[in-house]
Amino acid sequence: MSDGPDKERLDALNGRLDALRKGKEPAPREESHYSQAQAGWRMVTELVTGLLLGFGIGYGLDVLFGTLPLLMIIFTMLGFIAGVRTMMRTAQEIQDKKMQSDAPVAPAGKDEMYDDD
Repeated sequence: MSDGPDKERLDALNGRLDALRKGKEPAPREESHYSQAQAGWRMVTELVTGLLLGFGIGYGLDVLFGTLPLLMIIFTMLGFIAGVRTMMRTAQEIQDKKMQSDAPVAPAGKDEMYDDD
């Protein structure tokens, strides 16, 4: 029976572990989950802001002109439409950024596919 750990085997194991650690650096933490959540909250905020602005303008004009439900309903609908359009613009921005980051990088020099030589 041995009294302690085998020094040579531990050194060999540490050497192999060091070689593996040098070959593979841990990848930086991806922030995609957080950026997607941030984009989602941004879109929700844009929609709610459009609704509230439309409601506020409509209510204010209704009080001013004495046509209480009419302008409030119209401007609330317009605020909803504006919020949805802003959300769609934000979604398009996110999609464009994703397409740019996923686009393959063209190799330097001539394109081999169209080389007629």
